[in-house]
Amino acid sequence: MGELIVNSTGAGIPLAAYLVVSLIMFFAGVYGFFTRKNLILILISIELILNSVDINFAAFNRYLFPDQMEGLFYALFVIAMSACETAVAIAIIINVYRKFGNTEVDNIEQMKN
Repeated sequence: MGELIVNSTGAGIPLAAYLVVSLIMFFAGVYGFFTRKNLILILISIELILNSVDINFAAFNRYLFPDQMEGLFYALFVIAMSACETAVAIAIIINVYRKFGNTEVDNIEQMKN
């Protein structure tokens, strides 16, 4: 895996470097999603997961199809979808905060009753 992705200055960065950064971000997001009780921190963890996917789209696009931009368009689509998801999630979190005074996940269980 000695392939290089050449940046604008002409220096090459190995594809594996992008994949390692993306992997670390992905697992940090998964860990945060499963271990946190605060809704805002869970939302941030989901955003970390989506950003790691964006890095993969851009890196593989640059490596496999250097003259085309499909991966970048997919990354922009994911960014737009995550912005919509964040807006809806923040609205839900604000309503939970208004009702209970904090943003803990346990409050969602109480709303069922």
